Formats: sequence, structure tokens, C-alpha cells
Amino acid sequence: MFKINKDSTLNITLVGIGLCLVCSAIISLIAIQLRSLQIENAVLDQQKKIVSSAGLKEVYGSVENAMSNIKSIIINLDEGEIVDLNPQTYELAKELREDGKYKFLSAEEDIASIKKREKFSKIYIEYKDDKINTIILPVRGYGLWGILYGYLAIENDFNTVAGLEFYEHKETPGLGAEIDNPKWKSLWKGKKIYKDNGEVSLKVIKGSVLNNSINYNYEVDGLSGATLTCNGVSNLIAYWMGNDGYLNFIQKLKEIDV
Repeated sequence: MFKINKDSTLNITLVGIGLCLVCSAIISLIAIQLRSLQIENAVLDQQKKIVSSAGLKEVYGSVENAMSNIKSIIINLDEGEIVDLNPQTYELAKELREDGKYKFLSAEEDIASIKKREKFSKIYIEYKDDKINTIILPVRGYGLWGILYGYLAIENDFNTVAGLEFYEHKETPGLGAEIDNPKWKSLWKGKKIYKDNGEVSLKVIKGSVLNNSINYNYEVDGLSGATLTCNGVSNLIAYWMGNDGYLNFIQKLKEIDV
């Protein structure tokens, strides 16, 4: 009978291949089992950021309670209208890949440096006593090292900021990453977006806002050593709250409210 030498190159190779296959099978099985948990955690993290942007956890006691009062809808950014699309199946990355669902931006239009903008956007509305209390809008724009992704929450006058929260960015720790600092984020609450002429005037300035400044309500303190990040935040506010962003939708909400 033919015997395989245990120390032969062939035997060692076969054993190695066998171990690799077994390990791969185990890792694949674990990945499949954890996938649902990973998706669930990702959804929960997004919900935390949505709720946090408007400071609603303190109001409702938990993220779960807050989300029960928040409705997600899809709007057509160009028309400012709500569209009959399922928010549960909406994915921004997918929208930006599919033909006909996005548009490329010219250099003049692209003040937030995002290159292309989706046709449909998923937004969130918090209701209180069956009336709109807060709208929470996804915003994004280029900082120093990459795109800043966040949520801008606005009160029911559709002009006063309820809060700003970023959920993904690549900014430098201790500098641009201070956009996650609770102290800096608290500066946004109560600030105004539009002046009486309808111009988007909210921005991050270099240095500190002076209490007696005529633009006090429209300015937020800059972050030391993070000029480009601050510029990025100002630019994304200007873009998303302007004509190419949510302005059409906000104007229609004001008409309905009146």
C-alpha cells in the first residue's frame, strides 16, 4: 500500500490547504451570523446621531422614544416636494451611483465640493401634537481630508438651528475633529440660518463671535488650527440650505404653516 510521508512537501501542503479552508469556512460563517447585528448597530448609531442633532434624547428620555415621534420621508430636492418612495430602502450611496438619480455639479455650483448631488433626499421630521416641531436634514461637504457627513436640525420656524451633529468625517484629532466636541456643538443651538432677505448667512468664523456683533445670531466660533474644516462646515451649510439644497422644501413648508 502506498504511504504518504508525513513530513513530505505534499503532505504539509495538503494540511495547510485544509486548515485554510476550515478557517475560511469558520470566518465566513461568523461573518454571516454577525451581519444582521452589524446592520442593526449601524441603524442604531444613525438614529442616535439623528436624535442627538436635535437634542431630543433629553426631551423624550431615550433614542427609541424620540424616534417614535420622528417620521422619515423622501423629498425631491429640485421641486421641494414629498415623493412616494419608501424611506426604509433609501441609500444615499446607491442614489449617487444610479443614472438619473443624481446630477453632476459645476465648479460654480459645487461650493461644498461634493461633485454630485442626489435628486431625492431622505429627511426626518419630529412631530409634536401632530404638528412639525423639528426638521432634521442630512448635510455633507468637504473638510480638510474628506467629506463631512452630518445632520442639521432646525426648529419649526424653519430658520433657527436646533443643533448640528456629524456622524462621519476624517478630520485631524485635536483640530478639525473638534467638530465632535459637545462644547462647540452647543454653540449652534439658537443660531439663525437666513437673514430677512432670504440669504443664507450662517457660518463659522475665524476666532470668537463678539456678543455685540451685528451678525452674532449668524456666526459660530471657529476652531483653533482648523481653518479648512471650519470653511468646509460653512460651505456645506451654504450649499444645503440654498437653492440647490433644501430651500425649495423649506419655502413650501412655510407656505403650509401659514
